Amino acid sequence: MDKKIYCVGIDENNESNINSAVSAVAGVTNCIANASKCQVFVSFDENVSGIEAAIDSAITSCGVDVL
Repeated sequence: MDKKIYCVGIDENNESNINSAVSAVAGVTNCIANASKCQVFVSFDENVSGIEAAIDSAITSCGVDVL
């Protein structure tokens, strides 16, 4: 499943941190944080239990708020 997650607080300095944190979540196959669009595009296996909450948690751990 592909999902755009809109966020507040992304800047060019923390894009790579977000990419690393979200990519570390089991079941995530791709992650692209984009500060200019204030979004994180994530491809993941929706059959993994709790993955969407884990992705949101990984993003917020980088100091960014998920909308």
